[in-house]
Amino acid sequence: MTEAREAISGPDAPHHPRFLVAVLAFCGVVVAVMQTLVVPLLPHIPALTGATPTAASWLVTVTLLTGAICTPVLGRVGDMYGKRRVLLVSLGVLVAGSVLCAASSQIGVLIAGRALQGAALAVVPLGISIMRDELAPARVLPSVALMSSTLGIGAAVGLPVAALVVEHSDWHTMFWASAGLGVLDIALVLLCVPESPLRTRGRFDTLGVLGLSATLVCLLLAVTQGGGWGWTSARTLGLLALSLVTGLLWGRYELRFTTPMVDLRVSARPAVLLTNAAALLIGFAFYANSLATAQMVQEPTSTGYGLGASIVVSGLCLLPGGLTMVALSPVSARISAAYGPRTTLALASAVMVAGYAVRFFTSHQLWTIILGATVVSAGTAIAYSALPALVMRAVPVSETGAANGLNTLMRSVGQAFCSAAVAAVLTRVTFEADGRTVPTLHAYLLVFLIAGGAALLALAVTLCLPAQRITVPGTVGRDDRTASLAQEGT
Repeated sequence: MTEAREAISGPDAPHHPRFLVAVLAFCGVVVAVMQTLVVPLLPHIPALTGATPTAASWLVTVTLLTGAICTPVLGRVGDMYGKRRVLLVSLGVLVAGSVLCAASSQIGVLIAGRALQGAALAVVPLGISIMRDELAPARVLPSVALMSSTLGIGAAVGLPVAALVVEHSDWHTMFWASAGLGVLDIALVLLCVPESPLRTRGRFDTLGVLGLSATLVCLLLAVTQGGGWGWTSARTLGLLALSLVTGLLWGRYELRFTTPMVDLRVSARPAVLLTNAAALLIGFAFYANSLATAQMVQEPTSTGYGLGASIVVSGLCLLPGGLTMVALSPVSARISAAYGPRTTLALASAVMVAGYAVRFFTSHQLWTIILGATVVSAGTAIAYSALPALVMRAVPVSETGAANGLNTLMRSVGQAFCSAAVAAVLTRVTFEADGRTVPTLHAYLLVFLIAGGAALLALAVTLCLPAQRITVPGTVGRDDRTASLAQEGT
């Protein structure tokens, strides 16, 4: 019992929780920036590297694939072997990927580096799990809200920063900078973040990891490449069928394994299942805002609706949204504490619907475009803050990392489906302007309509969530953790 208490209250305990929260949130922002860092560079990659446009697109696709696979897997590994340890490994992988991209102009090396950068997406659910383990109950909700929102904050900040680098410096600079930030993250984690003593017992589910990876790779390849291959092509349909078969076999195996990679029985609970469904829809609605805004303002004025803005201006249009997300994270936590995270998520979905209504009716002037994009970002911030709280109150403490990893995965899958849907609309609803084919205004309005529909569906799903009593959700007090550790040691 004494050793268990020392594990929590001894010298390794976080005496300065604000430092812990600030460090983990900074790690989350850096990782999120890495996910969008290459977007402004994509149109220039063929000329800079001699690669084909199809090969260049893999700089985004491979990050999505590795992030989707590694996020739930590393979350589970953290639950079993130490969250801080796995967090440091993830940041080390981020640094390695950044150095690879910074040191080469070969497309194969760049894709490999981006794959490593994508694997670091697990930092966010790992950070949420550490906060749940280490902070006092009253601090968990606002801290988790901030950590979860870093995915949106980093994406909003990363685009204009990357655009500035692309226009005014050598493009390798942004990868060297990301490597430096990764090293800084590692140093801060070593100084300020303790290792949680909580562990999940059992044998590591290797076949479960392989089955989940195969299912996700087949599904996401079909979704992200289907537009280029053709949605009815043999490759696309074959991958979709293969993902279905492997998914069913994986699910059957997981139900029989003692300590599964994903506890499907827990995941099938309405509180968890509906929260993950809402996460997928919110991820879809959020990503459409970033994709459509950045491209729409760059369209030439000859289209009748485009503003002919530079790549930097297009990125800066998303910056107010990023600042709004920072400001609203603590507000979201207060709403959840007062009324419950279910109410918070419903409010967030409604705000996103309102944002897309603004986008649909006022996409003709720069200030109204920024206003609509900021409203959508505000809803995203509130939603991303509420999702982990809903997950944590529905799963055991020992499964926090894996459960939040799965929820983050669902957001990534939603973004993948959104990318495919937006690309399909903007490449099919087109007309000729100044001798080139560009999307029509109706194409963008259709994107806003689809994204607003996804947010509305997220609202409906949220209202179906089972009502729960209002508490600080999913937290475990220090005394409770001590008792749990003492029981495990006897």
